[in-house]
Amino acid sequence: MKVSKLAIFTAGIFFSASTLAEVQYQIDLTQPQHHLAKVNVTFPESSADTLTVNLPVWRTGKYAVLPLADGVRLFKATDDDGNALNWQRTATGEWTIELQEPTEVNVSYQLYANDLGTRVRHIDESHAYLDASGVFMYSPEFRQDKVKVSMMVPKDWQSYSGMESGRSKHSFVADNYDVLIDSPIETGVNTHYSFEADGRDYEVVFWGEGNYDAEQIVTDLTKISSTAEVIWDDYPFERYVYMIHATSGARGATEHLNSTIIQLPRFNFRERKDYLRFISTASHEFIHTWNVKAYRPEGLVPYDYQKASMTELLWMAEGSTSYFQNQLLLRADVITPKEFFADLAKRIDRNLNKPGREIQSVAEASLNEWTNTGGDYAINHGVNIYSEGYLASLSLDFNLLADTELAHSYRDVHRKLYQDFKLPKGYNVDDVKNILASLSGKDYQPWWQSHITSPFSLEFDSLLAQAGLVLSYGDSEKATVYSGLTLTGQHNDLTLAHVTRNSPAWLAGIVAGNEVIAVNGLKVTAAGFKKRLEDFNAGDEIELTIFNNDKLTQVSLTLEEQPKGDLAIEGVSNPTNAQKAFLKAWLGIDWPFDDAGKFI
Repeated sequence: MKVSKLAIFTAGIFFSASTLAEVQYQIDLTQPQHHLAKVNVTFPESSADTLTVNLPVWRTGKYAVLPLADGVRLFKATDDDGNALNWQRTATGEWTIELQEPTEVNVSYQLYANDLGTRVRHIDESHAYLDASGVFMYSPEFRQDKVKVSMMVPKDWQSYSGMESGRSKHSFVADNYDVLIDSPIETGVNTHYSFEADGRDYEVVFWGEGNYDAEQIVTDLTKISSTAEVIWDDYPFERYVYMIHATSGARGATEHLNSTIIQLPRFNFRERKDYLRFISTASHEFIHTWNVKAYRPEGLVPYDYQKASMTELLWMAEGSTSYFQNQLLLRADVITPKEFFADLAKRIDRNLNKPGREIQSVAEASLNEWTNTGGDYAINHGVNIYSEGYLASLSLDFNLLADTELAHSYRDVHRKLYQDFKLPKGYNVDDVKNILASLSGKDYQPWWQSHITSPFSLEFDSLLAQAGLVLSYGDSEKATVYSGLTLTGQHNDLTLAHVTRNSPAWLAGIVAGNEVIAVNGLKVTAAGFKKRLEDFNAGDEIELTIFNNDKLTQVSLTLEEQPKGDLAIEGVSNPTNAQKAFLKAWLGIDWPFDDAGKFI
């Protein structure tokens, strides 16, 4: 093999590369103000006639095809003497390079990175967030080869990743591209904390100013990080990195191999309801370190970065993670029983008011996730792998507890999946059913048919009664009226974002996208629309003036009554020992209610 004459850089030090035993990535971030970077990738010698290089068309943790290659410009390919190689763009995320003789191949390109919300790539004067799926190309020929990432960054920047650090500053190494793509890099002007829990090392990296209490966050993350053994017997990592973006215009989170990225508006931390949303998200992503990153359905093993990877078990990958997230917080003493049950009540209420639960199963929703764009149709005719996956997990947990006289729970199912189906294995539907049968001694095919492959409606009253719990609606001076109309929520926008199927508005022929102008001939505003409806009673007929495809029209509808107050979960008076034991086996807590069923 020839010695490369191409000078490549790493963290401010330039050198000449000799014979490669790894794929080497170099990225220049020294002019971040225009959201641009320069990327070089050097692949080991290939003796094939062509070398195919790819940028993924989706990123792990988001089940949607994304235009990741759109940020690539000035693509070039050279041999190990620096001679230009011919190439063609052969697919959305694919370039095919012609080789005349065995040679190392150097690929270079400009990268534009100004999309924070998709959590793929963002570069500005204060930091860079780099997820390899939208940053670093790979070749299928060398996908399993070791990789090294070297970065040239502005002065005073610090770099963090779940990957191991390289020999030089701002460099990282990984066993292969699959590790690289699941180990994002946060580099920039950051605030860094570290802690240890049960012999494992943890880091917390904050980017951006906000009203968060960093010390409180670190305290709670420490509690969470040492509690996962209530579900699994051990940890699949020795080091874990929490990355937190306090920003504007971005919200969400993504799990990775031994790290997570969490984004929240910078001033959405202080109020308890906002903090609960944040810490629940952190718990969710941490649980994914097992459920998805350590074991996952067959359809996702191995990841195919060039197309959607289908499985009818996404509800287990995501919905079951949602199901465990607040249980972990409760057992870690981060949230109270009252907060736990308030969240569960909201989930049940949303399900009861979701027409799509009568139409779509969670198995079908799992297969549909890659093409699910949300919106009015999804609510009226579909379910969500997260929310309905949570409730399917709840039902399965309660059934398993009852069938085994509290000897086994749904936690044992995931413990068994972790023990028997660690990557590179994958599990399928039959594997899950076999685990259920081995734990319970019963055939779970009938339950699976009625709850997973068919749309399901849970009998929540009888289900929760096993744990001594009751559903109730809080008191309100007046029952609110119900129209089935939901505005976009945007300031001064009277456009309808959603019209609930079989609601008064739906039956009157009103559809999403219509714009409301007046009620009973009088103009309304977006801010005053809900209050205007409160002037009426259930059974009243009202006339709405709307624009439908720019045509002004009047539509009459009859208002219905909504239950008073918000749905809540309380304890029964005089619970039996069996009910207390069920609750204890389910959540690991003692009875949290007084004699009247109110929270202590």
